[in-house]
Amino acid sequence: MERVGFLLKVRKERMGHYKKHHEAVWPEMLAALRRHGWHNYSLFLTDDGLLFGYFEASESFESSRAGMSTEEINTKWQTFMTDYFEDLPGLPDEGMVKLDQVFYLE
Repeated sequence: MERVGFLLKVRKERMGHYKKHHEAVWPEMLAALRRHGWHNYSLFLTDDGLLFGYFEASESFESSRAGMSTEEINTKWQTFMTDYFEDLPGLPDEGMVKLDQVFYLE
């Protein structure tokens, strides 16, 4: 298991809609995330649009992300979400800035 933190930047003018979409994430997307080892997944958003994500990967960040890349529903979700983010080179899950864990208290 690997604890993963990552950052993205949501466009300030799109934050309300972004939050709304996450109140009802597509069931197929939720199932795909679980299938590929995304557990205890949370997103946190600041007033200026900085998005912090956290999840516990069954194996690793790389294997969980690689598994999702094989899912058609993930491609649809990521394409749908692209316009909500600033400064992305591609799809949102390709633009995640992974953070180094520096402390953990169990």
